[in-house]
Amino acid sequence: MPAGSVPLAPEVLVQIQAEFTRDWEQVTQAARAGTLAPPADRRFAGAGWEGSHQHLLLAHAYLLSARAMGKMVDAADVAQPLRERLRFSIMQWVDALSPSNFLALNPEAQRTIVETAGSALNSGVDNFLADVRRGRITQTDETHFEIGRNVGISPGSVVFENQLFQLIQYAPTTPTVHARPLVVVPPNINKFYILDLQPANSFVRYAVAAGHTVFLVSWRNPLPSDDDGIQQATWGDYLDQAVLKALAVAAEITRQPQVNALGFCVGGTMLASALALAKARGESPVAALTLLTTLLDFRDTGVLSVFVDEVHALIRDQSIGSGGLMWGRELATTFSFLRPNELVWNYVVANYLKGETPPAFDLLFWNADATNLPGPFFSWYFRNTYLENNLAMPGKTRACGQPIDLTRLDMPAYIFGSREDHIVPWHAAYASTQILRGPKRFVLGASGHIAGVINPPEKQRRHFWTVDTQPDAALHLPGNADDWMAQSAQHPGSWWPDWSDWLAGHAGRRGRAPKAQGSAAYPIIEAAPGRYVKVRV
Repeated sequence: MPAGSVPLAPEVLVQIQAEFTRDWEQVTQAARAGTLAPPADRRFAGAGWEGSHQHLLLAHAYLLSARAMGKMVDAADVAQPLRERLRFSIMQWVDALSPSNFLALNPEAQRTIVETAGSALNSGVDNFLADVRRGRITQTDETHFEIGRNVGISPGSVVFENQLFQLIQYAPTTPTVHARPLVVVPPNINKFYILDLQPANSFVRYAVAAGHTVFLVSWRNPLPSDDDGIQQATWGDYLDQAVLKALAVAAEITRQPQVNALGFCVGGTMLASALALAKARGESPVAALTLLTTLLDFRDTGVLSVFVDEVHALIRDQSIGSGGLMWGRELATTFSFLRPNELVWNYVVANYLKGETPPAFDLLFWNADATNLPGPFFSWYFRNTYLENNLAMPGKTRACGQPIDLTRLDMPAYIFGSREDHIVPWHAAYASTQILRGPKRFVLGASGHIAGVINPPEKQRRHFWTVDTQPDAALHLPGNADDWMAQSAQHPGSWWPDWSDWLAGHAGRRGRAPKAQGSAAYPIIEAAPGRYVKVRV
């Protein structure tokens, strides 16, 4: 970065240059002595790098340069939003220019080609051309998975559908079930089966096994050819005709005045907003609320903030605000470049330079299954949450003619955040505790946005933190997330049993499990997972 491009104190620049020179001298001395070790970076691991001092020297020079550029961004005398944009831009360029990404500079890739007598090069070209036809980088061997065959296979039935969603009711696996059902609202920017990948890691299957009658929203994936009005669907349409409708259908089928509800990511934002809409109408359809890695207060949106500004919002308003689609492929690409080394360049090297076929991984199969969004829905959501944070202000937004006030929600709530989440920073997830007014339990899990949530107990992996308080004390959690963390205790394993114990206290008495799904008013339409989830863009 040229020193004159952003304000940077001359003495700071001198210090950064001196540190670079000192570190470079140490690297070159080790290279001359023949003791230069591979850097602690997996991009430069392997016999090819270890056996070439020239390439090792190049790798160290690259890493030293990247570190110096990062220090320059940190030291720049600019406002924090601009600093974050600079940091993100520098990360994109630095990661893209890694020597490991180029065949001429990657000795490990060259070694693979020689050892395979050139077949790796042929395979790499074939992989590249196949991905050009797909319009995206392949992250897993997708031939191993099929929705309804080995992912999204929990038994159940579609009991309702409209132009926005299908509602799945899952078959019980226990002789008795809790009276109050659980309605799950996943994000509509992804397919629901992240919560029902395979039997060993299915959140749905776990909830069913805990004795809950589980209903789940399967969002429709709108296509350019759809002419039934879905391309004009609004935020209010999704709250009223999808979320609230799903809650009402589940309540009618189970003959319960209230249901329990769980929202994940954007699904949680939609669920809370829908409940605020119901509250404005004098209705309380949900007895207990679960929010997983959900934003209600959008003051801290982490790395995603680099994409948020008025210009971007205006472009969306003008291009798709009245109709059209926000392409799922564009959203998927954006999320991939939030972690480019892991989700982009790693596969460029493996698939194209080395000619490898990526291993089968159910989560990455799901990650590649993009979902389009109606333009008016996305345009409203982007402006009123990420840009202006209006949703967190009581009555600032309206849906279906009603003011949306999240502070009126007073049902018991279980709020979960993931400590390494780069989509919903855990401090931002914690901020929901200051909006909701009922008894609250906040739980912090290890790992990121997806791995932190999908953590079945049988794996005995990771850990989570809680602050155990009396029910009345849970009305007033600390205002600062770090204060909560200072009081917390760490527990080994999955947070799922903790949630299950909490939900059981709000699910009512157990009775005989129903023999079939649906009802006379809501007959079975088709077997789970249904048609909507199988539509691909």
